[in-house]
Amino acid sequence: MPLPPIIADTPLAPNVLKLLEGRVHVLPWPKAEDGPFPVQAVYTYGHPRVDGALLDRLPGVRVISNFGVGVDHIDLAAAAARGIPVGNTPGVLDGATADMAFALLLAAGRRLAEGDRYARGPNFLHYDPGYMLGREIHASTLGIVGMGRIGAQVARRARGFEMNVLYHNRQRRPEVEAQLGVRFAGFDELLGQSDYIVLTVPLTAETKGLISREAFARMKPTATLINVARGPVVDTAALTEALTMRRIYAAALDVTDPEPLPRDHPLLRLDNLTLAPHLGSATEQTRQRMAEISAENLFAGLESRPLLHLVTIPGQKAPA
Repeated sequence: MPLPPIIADTPLAPNVLKLLEGRVHVLPWPKAEDGPFPVQAVYTYGHPRVDGALLDRLPGVRVISNFGVGVDHIDLAAAAARGIPVGNTPGVLDGATADMAFALLLAAGRRLAEGDRYARGPNFLHYDPGYMLGREIHASTLGIVGMGRIGAQVARRARGFEMNVLYHNRQRRPEVEAQLGVRFAGFDELLGQSDYIVLTVPLTAETKGLISREAFARMKPTATLINVARGPVVDTAALTEALTMRRIYAAALDVTDPEPLPRDHPLLRLDNLTLAPHLGSATEQTRQRMAEISAENLFAGLESRPLLHLVTIPGQKAPA
């Protein structure tokens, strides 16, 4: 019996291929000029765009499985209109992403990347206690924008540093306040009081460009911005201006807009920027679990079983 054909944005990691081997036949992503593609599923690995136009060329698709939590690259309304379930991998990457947020926070506050470059360079010939002073993390104020699973995990880590934690969210979360000792704040209040601001919101129409020139103007000149959400949550031009003019102390980014940045982008020349290549969930353990869940979602959809994790649009019924 032939294996069900699917499309995936290749190359896939070896652990993903191992899970798919013998269960599906993986075809490369169709080109724009290609006509109808006879496939039964879509597997998104590196965030390729899946919209209505693509799905119209894939009339046999029964499921879309995403490797990761964020599905801003998938048109959920278009999928729902065609009765196609969309699966993702929530929960398993919260801890790893929160770890990354704190790694970036610590690195930016203590100028770790800048110090690493200096320590490896030709000018570090003697110890100078007055050189390369950073800013303290312990007992400072942390503002978390987006108190979902990842935001709550960041707040847990902040307790170990005795940080005062503010958060802003679409809806207040009294249970998290009681459990973790965090305080709800308005967006402007959070921006104005926080020494470190961590972004953990999903990318939506409402959050795109959320950190704008106006937002930077409300921050302390000693503030540091950390983004482990999605690049477009931050206005790149506004960030470049704020860092160049030293309107804020520093930024640490795991994601950018565009991603990756052009190699000649002015942000890449700034010492007060710490940059990572989208490593939020990049641990061996987490990426393996993501592979397993995304594969299970794929197989479930192909076999007309309920997905392990189904993405739905608020207020809309899941596909039958």
